[in-house]
Amino acid sequence: MEGILLRRYGGFYYVESGGQVWTCRLRGRFRREADLLPGDRVEMVPLGPGEGVIEALKPRRTLLERPAVANVEQAIIVFSLSTPPPDLELLDRLLFLSGVKDIQAIIVWNKVDVAREEYRDLPGIYRQIGYSNLIASARTGQGVEKLREVLAGRLSTFAGPSGVGKSSLLNALQPELNLRTGEVSAKGGRGRHTTRHAELIRLPGGGWVADTPGFSRLDLPSLDRLEVAGYFREMEPLIGRCRFNSCLHRGEPGCAVAAAVEAGEIARHRYEHYLNFLAEVIARERSY
Repeated sequence: MEGILLRRYGGFYYVESGGQVWTCRLRGRFRREADLLPGDRVEMVPLGPGEGVIEALKPRRTLLERPAVANVEQAIIVFSLSTPPPDLELLDRLLFLSGVKDIQAIIVWNKVDVAREEYRDLPGIYRQIGYSNLIASARTGQGVEKLREVLAGRLSTFAGPSGVGKSSLLNALQPELNLRTGEVSAKGGRGRHTTRHAELIRLPGGGWVADTPGFSRLDLPSLDRLEVAGYFREMEPLIGRCRFNSCLHRGEPGCAVAAAVEAGEIARHRYEHYLNFLAEVIARERSY
């Protein structure tokens, strides 16, 4: 039987197959070699009522290292329009990584019911760049049905910092989940971690979502320095229009990207994050 791994805990693997969840172990030599992740497609053999053994891992279509989930089709990137304040460099890092992994990214701006005035323009900025945006409030229910439609029939991961309301949105989608939620620290304005490990949650309307631990930083993958601009959607059309083919868009004469920044066609914070990511990629190249 083929199934999908929902979670692993204490040496057991919980696999959904044939309309039920099976408690499984790994078979023999496969046990020493396998490193299974939520989202993995596996081949299993039933051993008894609700129990089975995993015998093989199917090829993965995508792989995320952090959060560690396999076969993700789309990333639901959740940020708050209130507290904690949106960390735009982390947002751009998540969008960048989604592009590198060829995973569709959808930004959910939560807590719109208590949105701060200085953040209200953010959805429009990212919509103009070309990213899908959804405005939501886990507390009032705004945007929850639209989010349900986005998730239906697909394997999605929820990503974003702690305290933005990822678990609260999942509870709004499926109240019987009763996932733990955490308040934002009054002292630091940062969320407390409430999800301890990644696991897939089956939604009534079809599809799965991975509820994952929050995080504050992600390392970039190994890339060629000339590839970095291609993962910034507003910069990609300008590649090849600079004076020099090897332009890295960091002060070279005749740079089309720099000109677009000065003209207000590219958000300055996005350009600054591009330069930061480029510096990281170059530093990694030099460390090899």
